[in-house]
Amino acid sequence: MSTVVLPPPASASYGVRLFTAADVAVMPSDLPSGPVRYELHDGRLIAMPPPGGNHAWRQARFVSYLFACGEQLGHGRALGDAGVLLRRNPDHLLGPDAAFLTTDQLPPQLSPEGYLLTIPALVVEVRSKNDRQSEIDTKVSDYLAAGVSLVWIADPDTRTVTAHQAGAAPVVFAAADTLTAAAVIPGFAVLVGDLLPV
Repeated sequence: MSTVVLPPPASASYGVRLFTAADVAVMPSDLPSGPVRYELHDGRLIAMPPPGGNHAWRQARFVSYLFACGEQLGHGRALGDAGVLLRRNPDHLLGPDAAFLTTDQLPPQLSPEGYLLTIPALVVEVRSKNDRQSEIDTKVSDYLAAGVSLVWIADPDTRTVTAHQAGAAPVVFAAADTLTAAAVIPGFAVLVGDLLPV
């Protein structure tokens, strides 16, 4: 998904002003050029188009499997497209495609704007055709540094899911492999090909 970085407003006498989660919460979801979503990267506003149909379909598949194989079995709560405040001052707000909170993380803490302050145990990012590898690597590092136990990067083009955990080398699961999440969701086991069908 292509992104546009909007510079924070500047003032000659006060220097640079960074955006906050409160600013994002009141920003319009529709601009004259069309719908828009936002993230904050250490106070810098990132404007993004909403996900396309194929991306949204793949995102929904991850959420549905997390729900069926995790939430329905009493292991926690599945979330789709939730804003997560990884850190404050300056605010770092990301919107993973899917996430999972374990039972010991419920009920989650929320910011006054409704964003998650509780860091999910698992997050999923579905790669878009315009995502640069450096952007993905930065997001993975940010998630792990904030305390996410398991990060899945799903690549629809290669039909792979790369699992990242702190202190461990990434593990790539191909379409014929079974993706597991033992550290977060006991018993979770789904074929990558079912998560990322052709």
